[in-house]
Amino acid sequence: MIVLGLALTSRCGPSVADVAAQAYKVEISAPDPVKAAVERSLDLVRWQSYAEITPEFFDLLVADARSQARDAAEAQGYFSAKVESDIDRSTTPATVRLRIEPGEPTTVASVNVTVAGAAAQGDAVGGGLIARLQKDWSLPKGAVFRQADWAGAKTSAVQVLAADRYAAAKLTESRADVDPETHSAALSVTIDSGPPFRFGALDITGVQKYSESLVRNLVTFAPGDPYTAEALQIFLRRLNGSGYFASAQATVGAEPTQADAAPVHLRLIEAPEKKVSAGAGFSTDTLYRAQLSYDNFNADHEGLRFHADIDAEAKIQSATLRWTLPPRVPQYSDTYSANVAHTDISGLRTNEFTTGWKRKTAAERDQVSYGVAFYASQQLPTNAESANAHALFFEYTRTWRNVDDLLSPTRGYAVNAQIGAAPPGVSTAALGRGIVQFAAWLPIDTRTALTFRAEGGAVAARSARDVPIALLFRTGGDTTVRGYAFDSLGPRIGDATVGGRYYAIGSAEIVRWVAPAWGIAAFVDAGNAADRTADLKPVYGYGVGARLRTPIGPMRLDVAYGEEVRSLRLHLSVGLSF
Repeated sequence: MIVLGLALTSRCGPSVADVAAQAYKVEISAPDPVKAAVERSLDLVRWQSYAEITPEFFDLLVADARSQARDAAEAQGYFSAKVESDIDRSTTPATVRLRIEPGEPTTVASVNVTVAGAAAQGDAVGGGLIARLQKDWSLPKGAVFRQADWAGAKTSAVQVLAADRYAAAKLTESRADVDPETHSAALSVTIDSGPPFRFGALDITGVQKYSESLVRNLVTFAPGDPYTAEALQIFLRRLNGSGYFASAQATVGAEPTQADAAPVHLRLIEAPEKKVSAGAGFSTDTLYRAQLSYDNFNADHEGLRFHADIDAEAKIQSATLRWTLPPRVPQYSDTYSANVAHTDISGLRTNEFTTGWKRKTAAERDQVSYGVAFYASQQLPTNAESANAHALFFEYTRTWRNVDDLLSPTRGYAVNAQIGAAPPGVSTAALGRGIVQFAAWLPIDTRTALTFRAEGGAVAARSARDVPIALLFRTGGDTTVRGYAFDSLGPRIGDATVGGRYYAIGSAEIVRWVAPAWGIAAFVDAGNAADRTADLKPVYGYGVGARLRTPIGPMRLDVAYGEEVRSLRLHLSVGLSF
């Protein structure tokens, strides 16, 4: 057994203890996609730095390289590849040359995706899911048949059912008939949906400092509700984001016999009750940043969360105190906060104070929040008269999200609407304020998508000087109009950009995903802020960027040209705006 183990190791590749000298060189001649795949697949490439290789093993590696190269070419869709090899012993070290003529790529000629089981019995939900997985099949007719794409398409198709109602969905048959003469592949897939699942009882382990009722108040489903993976993920996000737990994991019993009441097993690890953290960073909007914060997640021993932080940025310095009550049923959370801030942005210095209460519901697809806050601000524009204002502001917000993924959507739309008012007597002057934001994601094909964004707002007040700066509008920067400095767009007073009573923004972006996790983008933004609607004239920014999918949403790195200022700017942002 020991001898066999050593033999297997030698065929897998050299170890870190092997001599680093080069035994031979490998030169591969092939088109780039095939060449890269072959280089990753050859044992011959992995062994070339091992100087102690024997002549017999070297000849075996060269012989194996031809079949491995053909296999790699087939995985890229080239089933008629011709591979030749020779050894040039006149060089030092010897050179092994592989020449690969891939021929024509094999393309998908037909696709037949069949679903059996309860989903195919005429139920509206099941029928909709079947139509969706067939429409979204990621290896369509005409595409190059690659093994990785074939495996991914099957996994994704099963996941459409498994993530919504049919937790026990599985692939029962798949077949790819490849015709080397016509360079075509006929694909056939059969998926068994199994029965529709419903949530059953919640089984909780790992809770000691907190009561189980605190956990149950965060649940986004009830026993008897149809099972969806999204409902479970929202629940886990609420648990992980609450601060009470360091880890939350949940599994659903996927046995078909338990489909009518599938138990949910929740495993929790509680976080430390108190935490002090410090950090430093950089933002392309507000430049350098340092932060010190303190959290107590059980301040009253009943789940009251207390947070305090000091945030020092190049353009903004602030201090915040926040108290968040434990979640309640029906599902909502109450937050009380106080904040003081000093800003110096685009020639406008401000001193601000805010304190208030906000209640937010838990439903992420149809979320409501409302509250009241007292705002007071002092505006100090460069080379202009200062202004002081305060307001007791009542606000109501509602957000609708009809998207395929809440963190990184590729299809659907989201709408956010805000309306608020400040009464006279307790405010410098009576005011009303409204904002509407809209975003839409439209896939063009499996790797390309369009994103549209539009938003606008207005403040009804006798003068902008009577409105706290936090309730007025400036724009420009990473998440609004790229190509312009943060909050640099708006009405000008003296040498400063100040807040206006109106704003409007529009954006169109196309993203091509080169790999599952990253892509490239091109975009155009337009927008501005003004104190009169007649002055609300858009300025434009456009450019290109890179995209990276992360667990907290898409990361964007953009280079944008601001047409009005005739300069390039770098922008970095993460996540969604609303």
